[in-house]
Amino acid sequence: MKWQQVQEGPSAVYVVVLEAGEDAVAELGAFARDRSLGASQVTAVGAFSEAVVGWFDRRAKDYRRIPVEEQCEVLSLIGDVAVADQGPTPHLHAVLGLSDGSTRGGHLLSGRVWPTLEVVVRDSPAELAKTHHPGIGLALIDPGRAEPRSDAQEARS
Repeated sequence: MKWQQVQEGPSAVYVVVLEAGEDAVAELGAFARDRSLGASQVTAVGAFSEAVVGWFDRRAKDYRRIPVEEQCEVLSLIGDVAVADQGPTPHLHAVLGLSDGSTRGGHLLSGRVWPTLEVVVRDSPAELAKTHHPGIGLALIDPGRAEPRSDAQEARS
């Protein structure tokens, strides 16, 4: 992974380029934690050699895994970063284009990059917190817990 900060200040913008073989979810999670991101928007385009997207099954309170076992274009990847129990955590959704023109989409569980994934991360001076909802089975952003980042958090960013 290579990255560059292209806008300074409390609303920092980063360009992150993932390389062949890297897992998009793992790498973006590590980037979010390393930069102490607290309330960010994520967009990306590129391609995967294989991926797994998920559809949330509310009865099972878990994702049904939808494997994509072929090269696919990342037609759209959008998401956010908010602070969960384990720290800054990306929540990513993707639409993947297959060789026959069909698509697969859902929550991005994994994506092996090939040849590249070009990501733009727009941070903000706020911190959004996720709260686990046992009845749903997910941690969701809680707007009532949003607050400006402290000076210490901004200094780490």
